[in-house]
Amino acid sequence: MDFKELKNRHQVLKNIVKQAYKNYVPDAKVRLYKKEKLRIKTLLDKENQTTH
Repeated sequence: MDFKELKNRHQVLKNIVKQAYKNYVPDAKVRLYKKEKLRIKTLLDKENQTTH
């Protein structure tokens, strides 16, 4: 994935997690989304550090 796709996916996951908490989705499912979101966030941070 390129940088733009990662940012878009991160935003989508952020919205999914928000909706999941509002709709009382089981923790196991939310945990998967949060793990993916965190993984993408680390990649974005790493990419951001290498460009500066």
